[in-house]
Amino acid sequence: MYNPKSSTAEEFIDHNEVLDTLRYAQDQKNNLELMREILKKASLAKGLTHREAALLLYCNSEEINRELFALAQRLKQEFYGNRIVLFAPLYLSNYCVNSCTYCPYHQSNHQIRRKKLTQEEIRHEVIALQDMGHKRLALETGEHPLFNPIEYVLESIQTIYNIKHKNGAIRRVNVNIAATTIENYRKLKEAGIGTYILFQETYHKPSYLNLHPAGPKHDYAWHTEAMDRAMQGGIDDVGCGVLFGLSDHRYDFTALLMHAEHLEAAFGVGPHTISVPRIRSADDIDPKDFPNAINDDIFAKLIALLRVAVPYTGLIISTRESKSSREKVLKLGVSQISGGSSTSVGGYAEPEIPEENTSQFDVNDSRPLDEVINWLLSLGYIPSFCTACYREGRTGDRFMSLVKSGQIANCCQPNALLTLKEYLEDYAAEDTRQKGEKLIRKELERIPHPKVRALTQERLEDIHVGKRDFRF
Repeated sequence: MYNPKSSTAEEFIDHNEVLDTLRYAQDQKNNLELMREILKKASLAKGLTHREAALLLYCNSEEINRELFALAQRLKQEFYGNRIVLFAPLYLSNYCVNSCTYCPYHQSNHQIRRKKLTQEEIRHEVIALQDMGHKRLALETGEHPLFNPIEYVLESIQTIYNIKHKNGAIRRVNVNIAATTIENYRKLKEAGIGTYILFQETYHKPSYLNLHPAGPKHDYAWHTEAMDRAMQGGIDDVGCGVLFGLSDHRYDFTALLMHAEHLEAAFGVGPHTISVPRIRSADDIDPKDFPNAINDDIFAKLIALLRVAVPYTGLIISTRESKSSREKVLKLGVSQISGGSSTSVGGYAEPEIPEENTSQFDVNDSRPLDEVINWLLSLGYIPSFCTACYREGRTGDRFMSLVKSGQIANCCQPNALLTLKEYLEDYAAEDTRQKGEKLIRKELERIPHPKVRALTQERLEDIHVGKRDFRF
């Protein structure tokens, strides 16, 4: 049944193909000659098939793993340099009709406080985020046809884009809402969203059905085929992900890559981003209830493997992970992180008191955004708030062709420096500003094209005297 071009979920994520892949990987895990051949192929930066990546996942050779990690670091540098894009989630509502057993928003949880933001409350949240320095948001809601209809989401997007406060502006709104119709995806496209994000949670259908016993999300095919409908609705960039720990990580990893292969085969464009969350504590959720939870070593290897298997795709890690965990995997392939995040409804404008918890999960990296920026600068990364590709129409296949050819760096490096300069001028603490200015001077010299370098220098000076929003 396996057919990556099929529009049917159980054909492009074929259960037997996953099992055959895992059996083959188990049988060949000590075949080091085969592993070296796969790594040699991966070094060409053209990616790997789901079966090739699964073989490396099963291999426990320390030598092969060292080579894998070194290759992941190299490819991260080739495609993304040392830039790290920052964003924040914005929770609009935690009303939900689903019964997801790993999420405290499930309908039978009567102890969590339910809340939905008004447009005025959204305004307060966005201004608070702008005052931190954020330019890119990911909207989050529970699934509820009465409280969170598509009209509410569309109105909220319009509200967000219209808020200009001091030098603050949200320039890109990504959306993480439940699977919906082609018509609704068209409406989201018309509203100007960046990426449509939807986590599969797990691709293992029996586990999926058990984890979603009731509600619209129980429909495995409807959920799994959502990215197809989004692209049919005109959305160029989609973001995939699984919640590692819900099912066997090897199964979900393999199926996740099959999903990426399907999008390439069916639409010519793979996922714009892949997120790698792990199961975490929440209001009435205990990770100990999930025996498939993965440790830090497996987590790091999964990220390294994703980087070599789909080198063109952005990898996202959220504040579910601790500072130490995030630091370990940044160099292995992560290109986007959240910072200064709240997972509560209304948690930016008004810090939440414990007895009125509305959060979706516990944050393990609770540092303010400026502290995160300072930390990234200390590690030698360029904190970037760039949204230029989306706003210049470099999306979908246009974006992917630039990434795959390596040409995207001609835009990304100067844009990252320009948005960092904005942050330093408008929001940074003094120590952060000094570190950032030093890094900008250093990285400016690394822009290879002399005209681009000169124009970047000119625009940096313009930002210093009060001008804003330049982009290549």
